[in-house]
Amino acid sequence: MWLKFEPRPEPSRVMTYLSPLLAVGLMFLSGLILFLILGKSPVEGFKVFFMNPLRDSYGVAELLLKATPLMLCAVGLSVGFKANVWNIGAEGQLLIGALAGGWLALRFEGSHSPFLLPAMILAGALGGMLWAAIPAFLRTRFNANEILTSLMLVYVAELMVSWLVHGPWKDPDGFNFPQTKLFSAAATLPILLTGTRVNAALLFALVALVVGWVFMNRSFMGYQMKVAGQAEFAGRYAGFSAKRSVWIGMLAGGAMAGVAGISEVAGPIGQITEHISPGYGFAAMIVAFVGRLSPIGILFSSLLMALLYMGGEQAQQYLNLPSSISKVFQGMLLFFLLGSDVFINFRPRLVRRRK
Repeated sequence: MWLKFEPRPEPSRVMTYLSPLLAVGLMFLSGLILFLILGKSPVEGFKVFFMNPLRDSYGVAELLLKATPLMLCAVGLSVGFKANVWNIGAEGQLLIGALAGGWLALRFEGSHSPFLLPAMILAGALGGMLWAAIPAFLRTRFNANEILTSLMLVYVAELMVSWLVHGPWKDPDGFNFPQTKLFSAAATLPILLTGTRVNAALLFALVALVVGWVFMNRSFMGYQMKVAGQAEFAGRYAGFSAKRSVWIGMLAGGAMAGVAGISEVAGPIGQITEHISPGYGFAAMIVAFVGRLSPIGILFSSLLMALLYMGGEQAQQYLNLPSSISKVFQGMLLFFLLGSDVFINFRPRLVRRRK
């Protein structure tokens, strides 16, 4: 006897939306087992990892702060993922957006112009779009796989940031740290809640979710992209342009990632450093899929992912565990989600082995 997976005639729509909750539950359960294996109390581990970050209003504000770049990146990526355009390079596009907008802050240091901050946001979006346009061009012109090209460009962007903060943009008064000068007040995002670090970027993210929902559910172009992703041959028969879908999907992801990048350096960081992002661009892919590529789902999944980041910091402080344990939880979440999807789309059967 051996196990065979057969495609289901029609996947369950109910389980499609319930599977993220199942994946989250399995992640929690596996996390308790993981704490036990590491020699920590599962109850204490659960409390430190998932409850401590939200014990006061400041912790809730930090949750919103960390969820903001995840929302921005995920809603942009979901536009492309709907059309089977696999932009894996949001992390690099985030970094280039931070450099593009940050250059304006450094170039007009000391400026009090009210147009400086909007120009930085626009430059960040354009920088991310420019970086995303490279794999889009390679895909549409040479049929190069956008997964590989967008991913490789992440490392180019990281090296570019490292070179700039160690070289031309390094703060001469920064005690030899790899960082630029601090941005002026006119080049930083206004704080929304006094006493916290939550800034106007949260409003950008919420607006992006609304625009993303309208585009994907109420626009003809969004309909074309969904048809191209779910039934490629039907889309071609209807005359929908596959190249246009690639460009829109890549540029939307690049623009949102670029806005996330400039929101970080003009927000909680206040300057360009070697470590702008702890991996928001990569984590946003998990956020998009856990949210089922829906802006409403992305809103809740980004909060969950932000909680995992904060839980890793708490585990490092109180349980003497590496902060990278948050990535273990992220990986488990994605693993269980993909595993659930397998059983949603395929039915296991025991088949007798032929002699």
